[in-house]
Amino acid sequence: MTDELPRERLERAEARYEELITSLGTPEVASDSDRLREIGQEQATLEPLVERWRSFRSLEQELAESRQLLGDAVDYDMRSLVEAEIEALEPRLLELSEEIAERLIPTDPNDARDVIVEIRAGAGGDEAALFASDLHRMYIRYAENTGWKVETLSSSPIGIGGMKEIIFSVQGRGAYSKLKWESGVHRVQRVPQTETSGRIHTSTATVAVLPEVDEVEVNVPESDIRIDVFRSSGPGGQSVNTTDSAVRLTHLPSGIVISCQDEKSQLQNRRKAMQVLRAKLHQVETDRQNAQRGDVRRGMVGSGDRSEKIRTYNFSQSRITDHRIGFSTYRLPEVLAGDIAELIGELSLAERAERLAQAREGAVETVPAQG
Repeated sequence: MTDELPRERLERAEARYEELITSLGTPEVASDSDRLREIGQEQATLEPLVERWRSFRSLEQELAESRQLLGDAVDYDMRSLVEAEIEALEPRLLELSEEIAERLIPTDPNDARDVIVEIRAGAGGDEAALFASDLHRMYIRYAENTGWKVETLSSSPIGIGGMKEIIFSVQGRGAYSKLKWESGVHRVQRVPQTETSGRIHTSTATVAVLPEVDEVEVNVPESDIRIDVFRSSGPGGQSVNTTDSAVRLTHLPSGIVISCQDEKSQLQNRRKAMQVLRAKLHQVETDRQNAQRGDVRRGMVGSGDRSEKIRTYNFSQSRITDHRIGFSTYRLPEVLAGDIAELIGELSLAERAERLAQAREGAVETVPAQG
């Protein structure tokens, strides 16, 4: 286990830590509060890793000396003493090795963010729209049970209780870290309500989970947007269908179009549309940077691509299967009622194991986990 540590990376981290310590003592940094804070944060992030690496090397040297001493010892009492020392050192070294490997796992910078969730009905007509509504209800109940705040940003309901599309925000600590696993194609296998012959149909819905960003992080110039207003067509109150309160934003450089009509106020609909647009533009830029670095996740938990089939909900067997990790549970009613913690936990464990393996191989060269 100890031989699997990426020693070159750890040496670079230690060198960088020393460089930061030196920088903090210079007049140039001391007089620049922003630079001082930036360097201080990086130094504080690296410190736990460097401390453990130094302890590891010290213990490793001590163990090597004890083994050498054991080979040279001829006295029985001396050999027994050295063997006891080696037995005490080896588990401590292994423990430090595990701690170092854990801290090499990079954190997702978006994990602490609020999210915007977009659910679209896919193949399957009205049944797909009903399934999209089921997923929406599942996430709402999970969010409420977790103590998060939910706000609908845009919706396109159909008369039978389904949703062609629903976009909503989830605000709460660690929302993205939990819900990011839901991006992709969800497939349902069941007998539709409108099916008289009892045949099982397969329908799909697509889920996209986007980290929410503010105006400072993603600045969208007014010149890049075309704004159209129109009369709302859906339910929402007496004045909704009689005023031009609905808003359609078209981002000219990317062609992204966002429509919001759930609110009575044109200003509120525009605010929500901009909220969604910023999140989508942030995701486009993130995907571009990942592609340039070759850093898109392609392991057992998938890439997060919304075109990837991630999960099947089989009603006849009351089974839910997550195809990314081959995990199944026969608690379909409970899951659809919002109890998705088990699924999220299994996916988190799989991702952590994957990232840990990459860190040991030195394949992930990013900021180590904090703490």
